[in-house]
Amino acid sequence: MENFKNIAIVGLGQIGNYLYNEIKTKKKEIEKKTGSKIKIVAISAKNKHKKRRFKIDKKIFFSNPLKIIKEEKIDILFECIGLADGISKKIVETALKNKIHVITPNKALISKHGDYLSKIAENNKVNLEFEASVAGGIPILKAIKEGLATNHIKKVYGILNGTTNYILSEMEKTNEVFEKVLIKAQRLGYAEPGNPKLDLNGFDAFAKVRILSALAFNNKISNHKCIMEGIENIDLKDIKIASQLNLKIKLLGISEIINNKLFETVHPCLVNKDSYIGNVNGVMNAVITQGKPIGESILQGEGAGPGPTSSSLLSDLLSILRGNINNPFGISHIKRKKIKPFDSNYYSNSLYLRFEVYDKSGVLSLITNRLAKFKISIKRIIQTPDKKNNKATIVIITHKTSEINAKNCLSIFKRNKNILKYPTLIRLYN
Repeated sequence: MENFKNIAIVGLGQIGNYLYNEIKTKKKEIEKKTGSKIKIVAISAKNKHKKRRFKIDKKIFFSNPLKIIKEEKIDILFECIGLADGISKKIVETALKNKIHVITPNKALISKHGDYLSKIAENNKVNLEFEASVAGGIPILKAIKEGLATNHIKKVYGILNGTTNYILSEMEKTNEVFEKVLIKAQRLGYAEPGNPKLDLNGFDAFAKVRILSALAFNNKISNHKCIMEGIENIDLKDIKIASQLNLKIKLLGISEIINNKLFETVHPCLVNKDSYIGNVNGVMNAVITQGKPIGESILQGEGAGPGPTSSSLLSDLLSILRGNINNPFGISHIKRKKIKPFDSNYYSNSLYLRFEVYDKSGVLSLITNRLAKFKISIKRIIQTPDKKNNKATIVIITHKTSEINAKNCLSIFKRNKNILKYPTLIRLYN
């Protein structure tokens, strides 16, 4: 008797629609590689009549996705709605409790409820797969769970958001300001047309960092406050100055173990132009793991868009069809531990500080004396006068200092009339 698997797709936005077509067109190839017959028996979206890229079979359409589980025999469900709570969580929870495998690209859902949902999956001996939730088409989660499973990983970092990487790359390439490049990114489909805030403010990348941490370090998903900064305040001036210093600005997500404690962060970093990460441009993502015995391992590819995302979704589908029943985070939820957070106040970096000031005597000494008071050592100073407006730009590169030192030191500059605005701070990647 042939092995039939019934599939449901919930959410027919850009990703769900593309996935539907991919399964339809690659059906024979999938069946050949897995030995299982597949059939899409149910689909669901808010709007049945919405114009879509591909023709949707309305005979299998459900307005209410929860009815699918009640009325159809489903083996595998794709959740492509994308919310952290509400119907996204409800449909995944209900499916797992009904012994249905779930595949999702929903990083918001997994980073918030992954522990809870993985426990349900394990108890019901079904899969909860989310390869597509981190870095699009890059198989980084499988690499950590399987390929690097016996390695002792100490650090995972990289470019985890294609939108921000495109904007920073394009600003450098075209000398166009942030606002102009953002509009271009929206037009090309790299940024949300309405509100791209979650990409720009670092939240999207931070959700991915938390998923990577859980897999790399076998810990429960953390919920402590950390440094999370986006690229909204990156000025074209900073991009140009960085280039003169043989540096580039990249938004990095970083997760590492420091003194047996977990440190997670997302923020813009200055990286060397000649470094590997410095040469990952456009919408590309790159994830780097550091551990023993393998040392450094790098995976790079397109991190956004329906094509790369569907590639990972289908990878998870093939894994399930081949009979690979896995714990969602690699090991049982019982064995996963809580790791105490590293206090971000003591996170240490060299700093790039840009001051916009009135070009008056004593202003530079005011800044340097203040830095010295907090034991922040200066490595380099660049001063660019604007004689026409009696202003100047002062850029200071420091030696390593702690977050708390930098914060306390810079606070005074809010109140000084010769400092035109609060200094721009960008960390150099360690």
